[in-house]
Amino acid sequence: MAVSFAGAVTVGLSMSAGGSGGHASVLGVVLCLLAAVAYAGGVVAQKPALAHGSALQVTTFGCLVGAAACLPFAGRLVEEAGRAPLSATLNMVYLGVFPTALAFTTWAYALARTTAGRMGATTYAVPALVVVLAWVFLGELPGVLTLAGGALCLAGVAVSRSRPRASGAAGTARST
Repeated sequence: MAVSFAGAVTVGLSMSAGGSGGHASVLGVVLCLLAAVAYAGGVVAQKPALAHGSALQVTTFGCLVGAAACLPFAGRLVEEAGRAPLSATLNMVYLGVFPTALAFTTWAYALARTTAGRMGATTYAVPALVVVLAWVFLGELPGVLTLAGGALCLAGVAVSRSRPRASGAAGTARST
C-alpha cells in the first residue's frame, strides 16, 4: 500500500503543480482526508454485514440509509424536480443506477470474497486510470512525473494482490 500511496501522492503533486502554483487548499486536503476516513470506515463496516446478507441486500440497505439521511432535503427535491428538464432527470437516474447501485453492488460482491485490506488496496488503481482517461477523453497529455506516479500506483496494486510463495516460506520453516 505504501508503493501505491507514493504513486497517488506523485500523481497528485504532478497534477496540482499546473494552475494553482502547486499550493493546495487546506480545506480541500482536510475534506479529502475526511472522505478517505469515512470510506475506509464504510468498507470495514460493510465486510461483516456481507456475512449476513448478499451484495445486493447490503448495497440496498446502504442506499436506503443514504436516502434517509437526505430526507430533510426531500421538499426541495420535489420542488426542483418539477422544474428540471427531462435530460437532467434522466442523468440523475443514470447516476443512481450505474455509478451507484451497479458499482457498489459489484464492489460488495468482490469484498465478500476477499479481505477488506486487499480489496481496499485495489482503489489505488484509480489515480492511474484517471491519468489514462484524462489523456484519452480530455486530451490532457500527462507529464513524466504523472506517468511515473500512475505506474507506482499500479505496481502497488499488483504487489498487494499477489500471493506470497508457499515454497519460500515452507523452505525456511524446514531449515530451522
